[in-house]
Amino acid sequence: MTDSAAARRTVRDPERAAAVRASLAVGLAVSAYGVSFGALAVASGLDVWQSCVLSLFMFSGGSQFAVIGVLASGGLAAAPAAIAGASLLGVRNALYSMRMAPIVGGPWWRRILAAQWTIDETTAVSTVQPTLRGQRIGFWVTGVVIYLGWNLTTLIGALLGNLIGDVRMFGLDAAAAAAFLGLLWPRLRSRQPIAVAVAAAVVAAVLIPWLPSGLPVLIAAAVAVVVGVTNWLGRSS
Repeated sequence: MTDSAAARRTVRDPERAAAVRASLAVGLAVSAYGVSFGALAVASGLDVWQSCVLSLFMFSGGSQFAVIGVLASGGLAAAPAAIAGASLLGVRNALYSMRMAPIVGGPWWRRILAAQWTIDETTAVSTVQPTLRGQRIGFWVTGVVIYLGWNLTTLIGALLGNLIGDVRMFGLDAAAAAAFLGLLWPRLRSRQPIAVAVAAAVVAAVLIPWLPSGLPVLIAAAVAVVVGVTNWLGRSS
């Protein structure tokens, strides 16, 4: 092995390790929350296999919870509203794809595969990595961990059903949020990122009680884009 090759390997190993650590931290926390979805899906009237199919093919936690939330309140008659709410939440994934396309790269079939895994978590883990190689590792490792873990825990939650009681008491949703905060916190080192985060969070919190599921997320994202693009508070403190 030449000196240059050894040097490149030395640089790359920490890069890979950091991306994998972030992927596992977020992936495992989010996967655990799949138990909640499986149990709530069965409680809302779906059977075990219907719950699992939603996770296999929809694979977007927010959209899935929107579907079962509407179905639980209105039954099959509420299906159009459930589809509308899930679609609104799913729009954000299409926005993520514009950011992720140059990171994923490669032939068309790789982009098609990546489309299924372009979600909040894979985008977040990928974009915080400092190099293109780390971003790709973060995206694919996070996607694999969450896809396998989410579908497994959906099945577990659906099978256990009412045996585990109110799944919210376990705080699994808080674990997923904490993992996101862990990714976000190191980036809040200047006024502008802080302004973007605070503005989006405040807008979403205010609108959630008043608007249909999905719209607060999209509006908060639009506010974040406006605050970020206009650079209201300057580049750094």
